[in-house]
Amino acid sequence: MSATIALLKQLMSCPSITPNDAGCQALISQRLQTLNFHIEPMRFQEVDNLWARHGTQGPLVVFVGHTDVVPPGPKEAWQSDPFQPAEREGFIYGRGAADMKSGLAAMVIAAENFIRQYPHYSGSIGFLITSDEEGPSLHGTKRVMETLTERGEKIDYCIVGEATSEQQLGDQIRVGRRGSLNGKLTILGKQGHIAFPHLANNPIHAALKALSEITGTVWDQGNEFFPPTSFQISNIHAGTGTLNIIPGALEILFNFRYSTANTVDELQKRITAILQNHQLDFDLHLNPSANPFLSKQGKLITATQEAIKKITGLSPQLSTGGGTSDGRFIAPTGAEVIELGPCNNSVHQVNECVRITDVEKLTEIYQELLKRLFS
Repeated sequence: MSATIALLKQLMSCPSITPNDAGCQALISQRLQTLNFHIEPMRFQEVDNLWARHGTQGPLVVFVGHTDVVPPGPKEAWQSDPFQPAEREGFIYGRGAADMKSGLAAMVIAAENFIRQYPHYSGSIGFLITSDEEGPSLHGTKRVMETLTERGEKIDYCIVGEATSEQQLGDQIRVGRRGSLNGKLTILGKQGHIAFPHLANNPIHAALKALSEITGTVWDQGNEFFPPTSFQISNIHAGTGTLNIIPGALEILFNFRYSTANTVDELQKRITAILQNHQLDFDLHLNPSANPFLSKQGKLITATQEAIKKITGLSPQLSTGGGTSDGRFIAPTGAEVIELGPCNNSVHQVNECVRITDVEKLTEIYQELLKRLFS
């Protein structure tokens, strides 16, 4: 068994459901200490974070990842115990296999191999690992970055190990992410007996035309790196469940995934204008959960493309798709940020898995990337 696969299995055996680290960061710290990394645990409230650095000079290349995983769901739905990694037909199965303990294992072993091969390289290697990526993300990477910024530690290049590949390892590199804007809209009416609609005001009926206009609105055209902004309703609720009562209010939960071609203020103005034009009585509350970001186009993207090409033969697509990631807390500091990890077609699913050969190749890509960044 290779060192990467052995470490991956150790990490997967830890039931690290958000925000519980369950010992993963201790395993990683022990390995990094043998290479003379300075180990700095950072615990904020219930969240464990690890900041580890090797070297004091620039440039500073930082691997970013998370040890927490989403709950596995019913154990009986899995073919094997979700926290006992199982090999079947060239894959390793278990919660966190792809998202993102394989990325963590590959990063650690790549750093080990590189430092042993080039002990006098010019620069520094860091690890920023949290147990709060799958949760609220309030006391994880966000807080660590605030601490690093306060004391003047500046990241030059950041490699996030999220599962970003689609069909083949390395076919895609994330160079940015869309913003996420959650909303709660309440349309107010008047409750009444369903047989006497003239004495009531049905908020469902009142809202239909406005909702049709909102869902059909083109918010922007996107740009070179981002698709157009999308609007999706996730929940609708009205009434008490009784068949003969007109509800007094309609509650709608929705989400914007928006590009750098738009802003929270502009989206709020436009949706408010539509609701007002339809003369609705409403309350609207918006909660931004992630700002969009686009990495600076520089040495990191080029080096990543070259490393992938050398190891896999692929020419990766540059993408800003998918959900949010902790890269959003790092890019605003001026660091170049890319995300590169295994295939994402099983993440958060029952029987999550990763191809064993992909984990090995990912280790090689990370190691090759370090060579190119420090050359």
